[in-house]
Amino acid sequence: MRILYVEDNCELREAMGMLLESDERQVTVCATAEEALQHDAREPFDLVITDVTLPGMTGTDLARCLLGKHPARWLVLCSGYQFAQEGATALGPNVRALLKPFDMDELEMLLDEVEAGLQATRLS
Repeated sequence: MRILYVEDNCELREAMGMLLESDERQVTVCATAEEALQHDAREPFDLVITDVTLPGMTGTDLARCLLGKHPARWLVLCSGYQFAQEGATALGPNVRALLKPFDMDELEMLLDEVEAGLQATRLS
């Protein structure tokens, strides 16, 4: 699974990039939504995980832009503020919300859900 992780906090971005990486996952990290769009334009990622509050374009705006091209994209919106799951799924069927700080077990469950969804799509 190819993952794009967007976070403006350098320390968190680098730490999460390492934690997300595995034999089954290739992770690209970047600091801004604009940079994320450039990376994704080259070859769309299976999953985009983004902070909601970013300098310039917000993570929510990034999600809307990516979903405008591919409405069934998998996206995770991370925020330190309560961002209701209903609000996330209103953006698209495969959009999820994750409240910061989250624990890795919660993120791993979400990654398992995404992987299952991607497998189901490939089989259909």
